[in-house]
Amino acid sequence: MISRSDKDRGQFLALITFIGLIVFVLSFLPLLRLLQETVFSGGTFSLDSIRNGLSDQTVWRATRNTIVVGLGGTVASVILGVVVALIVTLTDVRMRQWLVLCFVTPLMIAPQVTALAWLQVFGPSSPILHFIGMAPPLGTPNPLYSPEGIVLLLAIQYSPLVFLIVRAGLRQLPRELVEAAQSSGAGPFRIIATIILPLATPAIVAAAALTFVSCVGNFGIPAFLGIPANYLVLPTLIFQRLAGGGPAVLSEVAVLSMLIAVIAMIGIFLQDYFSSRRDYRISGTSAALAPYALGRWRIPVEAAMWLLMMVILVLPLTGLILTSLVRGYGVTLTADSVTLDNYRFVIMEHIAARRAFANSFMLSLAAAIFAMFVAIPIGYVIAWHKGRWTKVLNIVVEMPYALPGVVLSIAAILMFLKPIPILGIQLYNTVWIILFAYLARFLVLGVRPVVNGYLQIDRALEEAAQIGGARLLTRMRTIIFPMIAPAAMAGGLLIFMTALSELTVSALLWSSGAETLGVIIFSFEQGGDTKYAAAISALLVAFTFALMLFANLFAKKLPSGVLPWRD
Repeated sequence: MISRSDKDRGQFLALITFIGLIVFVLSFLPLLRLLQETVFSGGTFSLDSIRNGLSDQTVWRATRNTIVVGLGGTVASVILGVVVALIVTLTDVRMRQWLVLCFVTPLMIAPQVTALAWLQVFGPSSPILHFIGMAPPLGTPNPLYSPEGIVLLLAIQYSPLVFLIVRAGLRQLPRELVEAAQSSGAGPFRIIATIILPLATPAIVAAAALTFVSCVGNFGIPAFLGIPANYLVLPTLIFQRLAGGGPAVLSEVAVLSMLIAVIAMIGIFLQDYFSSRRDYRISGTSAALAPYALGRWRIPVEAAMWLLMMVILVLPLTGLILTSLVRGYGVTLTADSVTLDNYRFVIMEHIAARRAFANSFMLSLAAAIFAMFVAIPIGYVIAWHKGRWTKVLNIVVEMPYALPGVVLSIAAILMFLKPIPILGIQLYNTVWIILFAYLARFLVLGVRPVVNGYLQIDRALEEAAQIGGARLLTRMRTIIFPMIAPAAMAGGLLIFMTALSELTVSALLWSSGAETLGVIIFSFEQGGDTKYAAAISALLVAFTFALMLFANLFAKKLPSGVLPWRD
């Protein structure tokens, strides 16, 4: 252990203080304020808000619906994600990189865009069904307006998340065990059932827990598919009550948001419980598993995989693009009816849409730049200074992202409903409250790639500089920052892409003049202007895909695993 000089120790203490202040304000303080409103409403300890909230049958119905779609979406996501991970990781399928890119792309697309795209595949307004002459009569309900539709789209949205986590676990499996089983005559299915899946259990359980949290906190898909069917989950119930009652119902919706948090935490605790029941550790490391030769099944498996990619990606995006080109609801797309007026309207004429483009771009860029620079010292402490308190720091940084976004939104409203004490600055009903929520929620997306980058960097150069008398800030500026900058930039890109069309947080925080693209898409769809919502969504999808391809150009310079869609 290299000893620190007094000046170096002082700079390290200043760094820890800086990190602690940021993490406290962005992660701990919002949840503390939410808890305060729940049990100290009116300034005195009281459980009346909790009692009143839990006595409402609508709340219990929404809670049941939240658990149903959360469990359904999780089970479907795990099945689909694990199967695709096994095929892509363990077999000799060709064009693996393109399969990964196509399968992961839905995770990069906002949930409300996914929902809107799929709504254009079915129902009386579907341009695809109109084109082939199979559209049902106008007035026929869309079959996706149902719990089953919500579960289906949650599975499409989050199965890539399961895929990424499980695939990372599969790459760590001991090759020797598999080869020993093969030499004993065990077939591939027996090896998968008795060796691979048991050893991959920690990754599968972790993926299931994270997916469950994402499903119960998702707003975009239940809002687009559930509200028209009067099938409310807790996030959409909070949205309706806050929209109808304003700040007067904050105590009530605070209870609902805490209820979502409790459901999410139960999923996380169950993950820890099941993971601790067995010891899944393996000794040592080994080379990557040799891919199974599919032989005569190779072409059918590849055909099935590409058919899956067509269904989950190409089909809904085709419906979305075709809808953005029609003149009105239910109009059949022909050479005479195709138009670009919808794009011209949302880009050039609609004032709120133009403002939303500017707001979302500014908010996403600001959150990305902030996270890029803050993640470097946070990652430095988490990755290279192991200790009990660094584990606590890691958990606190992840809290705003691990909990559903609606919980953070209510906490931000409670924090900034009144002007900030002493400073007298008003953030409520401004774009700055959305920026605060983005900074808190997406910080961890910048920290994870940076920590991953630190773990893959040889620390010898920094230690040599320390021995030579270079102080901490000097080492960070001249040695650490240049080495870790590519990972920080990749994390910033992920944040920019995620925040650009975000809806779950901004749906509760936006106000006139502070609209975001996610809010505009939702407003257009709720107002019956699906063609305009489709035009904005198509532009977002094209921009997101372009950013992903652009990032691939620099993939070789980035640490392994930084770009989730990169094989």
